Amino acid sequence: MQLFDLLAGKPLATSEERAEHIGPISGIPVFGLDALSSAAYGPEAALTLLIPLGMMGIAHVIPISIAIVILLAIVYFSYCQTIEAYPHGGGSYTVASENLGELPGLLAAAALMIDYILNAAVGISAGVGALISGVPALQPHTLALCLIILTILTLVNIRGTKDTGITFLVPTYLFIGTLTITIVIGAVRAIMAHGHPAPVVAPPAMPAATAAVSLWLILKVFASGCTAMTGVEAVSNGVAAFREPAQRNAKRTLTIIIVLLMFFLLGIAVLCRAYHIGATDPTSAGYQSILSQLLFAVFGRGWFYFVGIGSILVVLALSANTSYADFPRLTRAIAMGDYLPHVFKIRGRRLLYSHGIVALVGFTAVLLIAFGGVTDRLIPLFAIGAFLAFTMSQAGMVVHWYKQTGPGRVHRMIVNGVGATATGITLIVVLVAKFTAGAWITALLIPALIVLMLAVKRHYEGVQKETACDRPIELDNMAHPLIVVPMDRWSRITEKGLRFAMKISDHVQVVHVDAEERREEVQAMWQRNVVGPVQTAGLPVPEMIFCASPYRFVVMPLVNHIMELEAANPGRQIAVLIPELVVKHWWQTPLHNQRAQMLKLLLLLRGNQRMVVINIPWYL
Repeated sequence: MQLFDLLAGKPLATSEERAEHIGPISGIPVFGLDALSSAAYGPEAALTLLIPLGMMGIAHVIPISIAIVILLAIVYFSYCQTIEAYPHGGGSYTVASENLGELPGLLAAAALMIDYILNAAVGISAGVGALISGVPALQPHTLALCLIILTILTLVNIRGTKDTGITFLVPTYLFIGTLTITIVIGAVRAIMAHGHPAPVVAPPAMPAATAAVSLWLILKVFASGCTAMTGVEAVSNGVAAFREPAQRNAKRTLTIIIVLLMFFLLGIAVLCRAYHIGATDPTSAGYQSILSQLLFAVFGRGWFYFVGIGSILVVLALSANTSYADFPRLTRAIAMGDYLPHVFKIRGRRLLYSHGIVALVGFTAVLLIAFGGVTDRLIPLFAIGAFLAFTMSQAGMVVHWYKQTGPGRVHRMIVNGVGATATGITLIVVLVAKFTAGAWITALLIPALIVLMLAVKRHYEGVQKETACDRPIELDNMAHPLIVVPMDRWSRITEKGLRFAMKISDHVQVVHVDAEERREEVQAMWQRNVVGPVQTAGLPVPEMIFCASPYRFVVMPLVNHIMELEAANPGRQIAVLIPELVVKHWWQTPLHNQRAQMLKLLLLLRGNQRMVVINIPWYL
């Protein structure tokens, strides 16, 4: 436990929750890493699709980036209003459920869950991609590096929100600082060179053009570039994590994140055009990320390059932290509506919804393994969930303001309406542009998740209907149960079980399955150790039953006898007492047979309301 406390932190009392709340300084690492780090893989994803245009493709990156920034501004104003309207957290699921109904809410929930899982996988794989840019020899170990980073992130996040924010503080602001310096100095040099700066280290030569510009290609590039907008919703979903005044701190955090992201996207686009930097094939041996080429072009292969590429690697990998912060909150909110297992509502030892973290890690690991940890293979699945969630949230906010009264209502409706329209159109563009590249997988997963959540809801409704009880206790048929005690041989374990059975009922059956032809030996032992002493004490003698087993089976003959006994005694409760040995050390468990566990499992599967299974442990 001491080692576990060192790794995961000591347990936190419920009363310590306020101390776990954070301000804007810590809020940026916790909720903003996804959005900020997408400045690294968003432009890269767009430029990768422009490779067939050769050098001419770079010219299109600036107008596409401006379009993405305009869309980002619309989403920003929309989410500011969401924070204002939902001070305890207004994620897409909450807003859509409350204002649009059950199915739109589940649509937003499914989209967000997929988006958070993909965000974790893409962030980690992009971080490893940045590392491989600096150290190409590591390319064969891409997947292993991804899984190692996933493990480290999990260990950091299980310590709680406050510790996570403190841990990620330095790498986050180092990334912001190095990228800002790179953009500013690169821009200054470009201005001084009249738009044609000489790179310190020339980027890889662009291949010859193999395709012409088309509207379809531009739409595909825009769709890939929109991955830079993922993670924007995180702050509005986690308002409750901020200290008071929570809404103001959440808005400040969102504003800082959006302004920085806009600056990064435009700055990278301008410098790529000025220094003639294009994407390289991520599967080729000479792969270099866009930011790696940018650092080379502005500063060369000096100490600043390694500091910059190191900070990019760390922050890209840590960008999955946004999913760690929001995915458990989302699954908890969904579970509160009975659409996910109730285990997601449980708060762990560090005031976290730990089961949500476990689910996130499991699904992320599966994605990384399935796609080999390569960012470009995961990108086509990305952004659809985010934009679907954006659209549902903003449409829900339009309905929310429509129901309100007072000044400013129409203005707010217009802001959210514009947001819903813009993100809805973008969603259609992204879905169509990426459909054949893998977006069809997301398009199938979302309705499948909705069906699954509806099935979970139906189950919980059925359980509630069947188990609900608002009446006085029934006092008829209070006869003692008919008790069955399985016995292999006479031992202290059997004695404890039989003594307990005789205390609670006068009708006890001891059942021995004669799998080893020891009936006479067991009968003699029974007469000597049980029948004689019980008769002398004047107590009812338990009934001894022998079950033949010519094929040496033990558990199934027991189960069959119990089920026959239950059928022959309608209206009588049957209690099966199962004595079992409990060893002191876990490694001793395989040294003993596990028939008791199998018997309990089969009785649970085949039992009914009149059957009770009671464990009688004997502690070694």
